[in-house]
This record gives sequence, structure tokens and C-alpha cells, in this order.
Amino acid sequence: MRHLLSETWSGLRRNVGITLAVVMTMWVSLSLFGAGLIAAQQVNLFKGEWYDKIEITVYLCTAKLQTGGNCDPGQDATDEQKDQIHDAIEKNPEVLKVEYQSKEEAYEEFLNVFKDSPIKDSLTLEEMQDNYRVKLVDPQQYQGLVSQLKLMRGVQKIQDLHQILEPVFKWLGALQWGTIALSIVLLLAAALQIGTTIRMATFTRGREIGIMRLVGASNFHIMGPFLLESLIAGLVGAFLASGTLVFGVWFIILRNAQRGLEAFRWVGWTETWIAVGAMVLVAIILSIIPTIISARRYLRV
Repeated sequence: MRHLLSETWSGLRRNVGITLAVVMTMWVSLSLFGAGLIAAQQVNLFKGEWYDKIEITVYLCTAKLQTGGNCDPGQDATDEQKDQIHDAIEKNPEVLKVEYQSKEEAYEEFLNVFKDSPIKDSLTLEEMQDNYRVKLVDPQQYQGLVSQLKLMRGVQKIQDLHQILEPVFKWLGALQWGTIALSIVLLLAAALQIGTTIRMATFTRGREIGIMRLVGASNFHIMGPFLLESLIAGLVGAFLASGTLVFGVWFIILRNAQRGLEAFRWVGWTETWIAVGAMVLVAIILSIIPTIISARRYLRV
């Protein structure tokens, strides 16, 4: 053990510049990797929260509004059409619950929501629409119901929140995967740097390694210092990246975003420690594998 620690310290001191470069690269790449993991968990929280709240609203025809849909000119949806639409919704296996709202109820709700706003006088009772509010069994399985209702007489339009939310989640997903992809490129660069550092170290210590092989030193005895050097560099980078991630979550999310936007669910310390654990694991793997590959030729009998 004494020899292992002595050789490790000697190697780190001799290659201090390259070791610092490895630490910095690991720091930046692991920070991006951790940020990507946090972003992925945040997007999943947003999806779970908003998809659970998604409803499909089916607006029925009214004589005042004749813009699109399957409406008869100058007529409200008939009672027969309402019954047919209601039956179609209830019998659809994608539907969990359906509620009917008359135009009078919709107008009263509109006045309550906008009672202190100047737009409360922008609509009249005649311009309101009867509607069905549909809760789905699986919020992501909605296409069959929407396709069916679009063809039915008496349906003026269907408001589907998926059309609004899915592009948002698509761009958030692209952002998170872009961050992870960039971090992977940098992590590969760090792995190459570690491999280069080990090759230089083995080259400068070639005479010592040869003597150790002649006296029958074990593979672990020879490779141990190199493994420990790269592992120290990787773990220092992981420690700095973990500190950066923890500070970022605390300052950006817990201290600011969570307090300013309390209606949203935000990642917390549980998700942060999961990301930190993944970062440390990646750092260990990227420290060990390039070292073994770079030093393997010196372990051949």
C-alpha cells in the first residue's frame, strides 16, 4: 500500500498539467451531464402533472357562432345531436369521465373568472357554447376520441390541450437530449485525455515497469498506481461537478423558480442526489476503462 500511494503521488506530481486538464474536462462534462439528467427529470415531472390535468373540451354548435365544425346554419346543436355526442363519448374506452356544461353555466364561469377584467363584457350569453368536458383514462391516448367526434353533427370545435403542450415538451426534450449529447462528447474527450495521460506515464516509467515484470510483480501491483491516478482525477472532477449541480439546483430551482412559480412541481434533493450518483458512477467508469486499455500492453507476459 505504501508503494502504491508513493507511486501515485509521484505520477500526479509529474503530470500535474495534464491531470488538471483531465479534472477540468471532467468537471465541465459531468456538470452538463448532471444538468441534462435534472432537465430530463423536470420534464417528466411537468409531463406527469400536466398530462394528468388534460381534458378534451367538445364545444357544441350555437346559432351565434358558425365558424367551422359540423353545424347547421343559424341553429344550436339539437337535443338529438347532444344525446348522440354524449353517448359516443361515454361509450369510448378512452374516456374516464364526461361532464356537460350548458352555455348558461359557461357564461357564469366566464363572469366569475374575469369579474375584475375589462374583457368580461366582450361576450354575451348567446355567444357562449354548450360543451362536454372529457377526462381521459390515459391522457396520451386521445386520438381515437378526437377523430370520432370531429365527424359528428353538432360539434363546432374540439379544444385539445395536447396541441399546445406537446410542442413545448418536444422542445424541452430536445434541449435536455442536446445537453446530454454535448456532455457525452466532452466525457469522451476526458476519457481520451485520461488514456493519453496513462500512456505518457507508462512511457516515462517504462524502465521501472520492465524491472517490476522481471522480478515477478503482479498485474495489479504494476497497474495500481495508474488506476489510482486516473481515479483521483476523475473523482475530483466529479466532486466539483456535483458541487456545481447542487448549487445550481439550490439557487435556480429551490430558491427562485420554486418560490416564484409555486403552481409547478419542481425537482428537489431526491432527483439531485440521483443525478449526483450517476455522475460519480460515470466518472469511475471513465477513469478505470481508459486506464486498463492504455496500460494493457505492459501487462502481457
